[in-house]
Amino acid sequence: MGSWKAAYGDGGLFDGPVANEEAKRAAAAQMAKRLKPGDVVGAGSGSTSLLTLEALVARGRDEGIGWTAVPTSLEIELACAAAGIVTASLSALRPDWSFDGADEVDPAGNLLKGRGGALLREKLVMAASPERYIVVDPSKLVDRLGTRFPVPVEVIPEAVRLVADALAARGYSDMVLRHGQGKDGPLLTEHGNYLLDVKMTDISERTEADLKSVPGVVESGLFYGYRPNVVVAG
Repeated sequence: MGSWKAAYGDGGLFDGPVANEEAKRAAAAQMAKRLKPGDVVGAGSGSTSLLTLEALVARGRDEGIGWTAVPTSLEIELACAAAGIVTASLSALRPDWSFDGADEVDPAGNLLKGRGGALLREKLVMAASPERYIVVDPSKLVDRLGTRFPVPVEVIPEAVRLVADALAARGYSDMVLRHGQGKDGPLLTEHGNYLLDVKMTDISERTEADLKSVPGVVESGLFYGYRPNVVVAG
């Protein structure tokens, strides 16, 4: 555990600058009040989710509440290991509730996610959770999805050219293959796939179905119809 803790820093589970940290910590503390003994919790990814995990760990430790996490990414899995939290996979346990962050949230609670590259695992955990929470700061609230970020599209590696051509034929011509940091070549997702970041101006529920109809597309970063409880920091 010591080595994992060192990897995340001694000051907490997340080591690095966090935008709107004070507001996010307040939202994380609010979310931690949901924890009950024996809960199985879907644990989301990103800085806001790591702060939420930190708040859950503190409450569990201070009040003697035992719980299990179902991580949505390798990042959060390592953070749980650093904190000594028992983890399980979806094949073993279904979450009682889950929390996650988002890159954009529209007025209907639809989401754009995937800047961290864990969109498939995040969507699986969200779909498996009967009670869902999205913890964001006000900067993530938008009038329509696609306002600030492109839509991540997860693609099987050998199909990337096929998918890019098919998307271009559908009018989605502004796209880039996402590259990793600290390595040459494309970023790999949790499941070893590539990500195409596709800029879009007119996004609807039909857009998600259109993207996923292309052979080789595994998942998109559009989350429609999940109706999460949105917790806004600040």
